[in-house]
Amino acid sequence: MKATVDWTGNASFKATSGSGHSVQMDGPPDHGGENLGPRPMEMLLMGVGGCSAFDVMSILKKSRQDVTACHTELEAERADAVPAVFTKIHLHFVVTGHNLKEKQVERAVSLSAEKYCSASIMLGKAGVEITHSHEIRAAE
Repeated sequence: MKATVDWTGNASFKATSGSGHSVQMDGPPDHGGENLGPRPMEMLLMGVGGCSAFDVMSILKKSRQDVTACHTELEAERADAVPAVFTKIHLHFVVTGHNLKEKQVERAVSLSAEKYCSASIMLGKAGVEITHSHEIRAAE
């Protein structure tokens, strides 16, 4: 896997993935940025959410659950000192669908957390406390 990051002025950077997709990152105004994109640490947090949500949906599809939506809310805490690393991350999955089975949703979240989500497992091994929760909503 490869990526590039190019400075585009002030505190702004364009990151390009090996697959050719780009994201503009920027710092806050008090650090010379113009708030033109997410901060690098926000990108990391969003990556964890995307990785885990991908796993959860893949597992639920394989278990033939009729999912109509999957919304993942992430909350992170960071250290007060430099480096301001993540100390805690909580992922909360809101899974909406028809006749969803509690055990299947719980299993999908657990499998992602314990076996499949490379991003969250890597951060967990680095000392970040990672927790998960979920809720099921009936589709209208």
